[in-house]
Amino acid sequence: MSNSVEIVQVFILAENRLLREALTRILNKKSAPDVLLSDSAAIALSDLRLVSEVRAAIPGLKVIMIGMDANQEIFLRAVQEGIVGFVLKDASAVEVAAAVRSVANQEAVCPPSLCLALFERVASQNIHPPSFVIRHNLGLTRREQQLVQMISRGLTNKEIASQLNLSEQTVKNHIHRILRKLGATSRLDAVELCRMPEVVA
Repeated sequence: MSNSVEIVQVFILAENRLLREALTRILNKKSAPDVLLSDSAAIALSDLRLVSEVRAAIPGLKVIMIGMDANQEIFLRAVQEGIVGFVLKDASAVEVAAAVRSVANQEAVCPPSLCLALFERVASQNIHPPSFVIRHNLGLTRREQQLVQMISRGLTNKEIASQLNLSEQTVKNHIHRILRKLGATSRLDAVELCRMPEVVA
């Protein structure tokens, strides 16, 4: 047998015993972990924060999620958290193993039905104006300055909360304090008050 076979160490986090055992049999010839394979139930229990926490603890770890269905919102949130693979629950163990090998080879994997949602999300973000330089003499904390930047890109409270792993109510509280500090009457007003005046040559 060739000695050039690449060894990939896989961690399997799955509540489904049959799936776990089947994948273990297929992947047991692959030998710190390279890939974390997690089912959606396990991810949901931690509100998707497991992905970012594990990736922070193990640099270079690639995460694949097994989705219960083609839920666009869960998929997009998982991508934001850092997954590089997403397969559906009806995928065979062989197909899941192929996804593991793909992400281990620096490729991303997702069902064609969800690729469009990902492209549309990226396209919608690109229509927002670029970030601007915030004036630093306004008494805003770093978190509040971060929120102003996100507001300027047109993000909603829900989208901000999702990206920062905060509750929507916490985001509302931050924005209320920003408006009060700036004496602003609206989100748009707050953005304009924070914008650094352009220097005319």
